[in-house]
Amino acid sequence: MSTTVTVSPKYQVVISQELRDLFHIKPGQRMQWMNHDGMLVLVPLLSIDELRGYLKDYDIRLIRDKEKFEP
Repeated sequence: MSTTVTVSPKYQVVISQELRDLFHIKPGQRMQWMNHDGMLVLVPLLSIDELRGYLKDYDIRLIRDKEKFEP
């Protein structure tokens, strides 16, 4: 999935409805910007209860771990 956004004069961006629905982002939710290998990543700050099962559909193994499993 690829979404293009425009930075406003106030340095604001809009998160598309598609992404808000996909990641269950709610108004007022706190997010953290992170730098990961030169990419800007937006990470939701969630409570422990909200984190339970959050990554169940994602492959969260690190790249080095994937190399162990690939032939």
